[in-house]
Amino acid sequence: MPPAAHDQGHAVLLRYTIASAIALAGDYAIFLALLTFGLAPVAASALGYCSGIAIHWIASSRAVFATGVAPAGPARSRQKALFVVTALAGLILTGATVTTGTLAGFDPRAAKLAAVAISFLVTWQLRRRLVFA
Repeated sequence: MPPAAHDQGHAVLLRYTIASAIALAGDYAIFLALLTFGLAPVAASALGYCSGIAIHWIASSRAVFATGVAPAGPARSRQKALFVVTALAGLILTGATVTTGTLAGFDPRAAKLAAVAISFLVTWQLRRRLVFA
């Protein structure tokens, strides 16, 4: 990879990392707010996660992969659906990693940290190579 392309790849990864952090912050803030209003934890968590997906789409489509966004219409709808599928894949991967780690005797908090890293890397690659390619 030429140096300029390599540097550009790092810039995109940095923007993706920032978008992910913003989405996570939004997810967690909405989760906490819904708990405060008395919503059941599972429902609050699910709504927070869905909000995080929406926040991540907005950040990713505008600041990370803006040149890869499909034109409005059916192509964009398919792209959004793929984005959601990658989010669900990340959720499944997170659950599997935490389950496996816990069954293997790791502290669940450590397993969750590993799951966050693994899920981040997998969804980054899926979105970069499939959703916004």
